[in-house]
Amino acid sequence: MRAFLLKIEPLIWLMFGQGILIGTMLLTGWILVVGLLIPLGMVDASALSYDRAYALATASLFGVIPVGKLVLAALLVLPLWKGAHHVRSLHVDFGGAERDGIVGMLLYGVALVGSIVGILAVVGL
Repeated sequence: MRAFLLKIEPLIWLMFGQGILIGTMLLTGWILVVGLLIPLGMVDASALSYDRAYALATASLFGVIPVGKLVLAALLVLPLWKGAHHVRSLHVDFGGAERDGIVGMLLYGVALVGSIVGILAVVGL
């Protein structure tokens, strides 16, 4: 199992890096708006109405490229890989190096299943 993880390590690092990007840029802004600005009355709560969110999620560029769905899929999928990699690294740091192959496969398997479910949910919009 460890040999397989080493073979797909560049893909895992790509997903991890993009998960950090999404987590620090987009999710931070979301938390700022939903957690602070709306409760303080600085942003109108109707800005997050279902119709407006659905229109944003299904927006496309030139009627061809589904930009809204791509962004939504990235918001769902990439943080899963970031979290899986962080938990795996934490497990190794606390002395779990001998079980790294099994734990890594389990964590990345959960991220893969979550990614598939998230992508299917976004495609179904």
